[in-house]
Amino acid sequence: MPRRRSPAPRARTAWRALPLLLALLCGCARQQDPRETITLWVMGFEGEQVAKLLPEFERRNPGIHVDLQQMPVLSAHEKLLTAFAGDSLPDVTPLGNTWIPEFALLGALEPLDGRIATTPGVDVDDYYPGAWDSGVIDGTTYAVPWYVETRLPFYRVDLLREAGVERLPTDWEQWRAAMAAVKQEVGPDRFAILLPLNESEPLLNLAIHDPLLRDGGRYGNFRSEGFRRTLAFYKEIFDRGWAPKVGNTAISNVWDEFGKGYFSFYINGPWNIAEFRKRLPPELSDAWMTMPLPGPDGPGASVAGGTSFVVFRKSQHKEAAWKLVAYLSDPEVQVRFHGLTGNLPPRRSPWEDPELAGDRYARAFRDQLERAVPTPKVPEWERIATELKLVGELVAKGRLDVDQAAAELDRRTDAILEKRRWMLEQRGDHPAAGTGGDVQASAMLRASRLSRPRGNDDQEQRQQEPRRPATIVAGFAKPPGTRATARPAPAGTTP
Repeated sequence: MPRRRSPAPRARTAWRALPLLLALLCGCARQQDPRETITLWVMGFEGEQVAKLLPEFERRNPGIHVDLQQMPVLSAHEKLLTAFAGDSLPDVTPLGNTWIPEFALLGALEPLDGRIATTPGVDVDDYYPGAWDSGVIDGTTYAVPWYVETRLPFYRVDLLREAGVERLPTDWEQWRAAMAAVKQEVGPDRFAILLPLNESEPLLNLAIHDPLLRDGGRYGNFRSEGFRRTLAFYKEIFDRGWAPKVGNTAISNVWDEFGKGYFSFYINGPWNIAEFRKRLPPELSDAWMTMPLPGPDGPGASVAGGTSFVVFRKSQHKEAAWKLVAYLSDPEVQVRFHGLTGNLPPRRSPWEDPELAGDRYARAFRDQLERAVPTPKVPEWERIATELKLVGELVAKGRLDVDQAAAELDRRTDAILEKRRWMLEQRGDHPAAGTGGDVQASAMLRASRLSRPRGNDDQEQRQQEPRRPATIVAGFAKPPGTRATARPAPAGTTP
């Protein structure tokens, strides 16, 4: 009887063919999907939540499919730069507002003015001016705001009342009087205000009312009269003992210490509304509130942070990508996004929603956003902000006076901007952002990698900030890792 052949060789052949069969099946599946696919990259927590809004977009646009990819916040900037160098950027993404000038200079962003003009739902006049201006570089609009954040004082209503402060300060002179009264009332072991020395944002928001750079962003403007006035006010707060000379990491817990009355004013962002609601005892619910930021001679400006949508210039699906931007910019969708994340809408109309309109703690932010302005639109800004923090700490600790600090900031800023001056000289007097050719773009790419801060400015602050809660009811929470300055935070950090 002849021997039966083993089936093993046939089985091995079948297993070897399996990957090919799977690839063919996947290819057939792709061929059967007639929809146009656009890629969307989103950082951090927002990437998880925006996924809940996309099914409705695809229902309204049955010919479009969105391929959503989430990016870790801390590596998002490097990933985007690497994708730019490798011609593998997505079709659309939200960028932190401080990143927009960098990618515009690289020539990576598509100008959006034409599409904005023909899209009735994107009403420029409905946006807060500073939020919208963050995406405008040299007169060209490259970004549409997605969400916005700014900073203003949280304050203890009861402690101000006990100190005899009968009305909220609206300018620095009134704020001086209020802080002096609070300090006299609370004594040597407590303070009127907390201005953490490991953050650049408090000093930056006090100073943003005047231009911080000059000559088209070529040089620092810190020796200007306006900034020296700000620095003198900042220094006075520490010299008079109204603020402790510490970073927020030297305080056990900023929310608990605020509740204990260790300080009465605290300049911070909207995410802390949810945190104070959650962390302070119910009996203190009427003992704290938010207020617009006082300015030198009246209500002050502040920084318009957050993130904005961009469409990349080399996208092969620009029309479909723009439809997604327009959908996510719709006021009703922004209200829903606020409900998912707590992020502030950059448009006025969503604030008419009952949840936002009825939030007493959010009203000051709505008012403040009318005066919020972008940070200087140079790729090197985050490095300059780091120097602002470092020099501000030297001033607070009495190691530099106002004139010395202003000169030192100008010196450090001018050194940081040296590459920018060289680039602008190569390109002419006042070049338009986003032009210049491959050689200049490559040079700016190298410069932009050098322009990133060596450390994460917000790392220490995030140690004091909790992770965003899974469910937010009538409040705001800060996306982990985003910048709160004109952040990002990322964006948000952004922006």
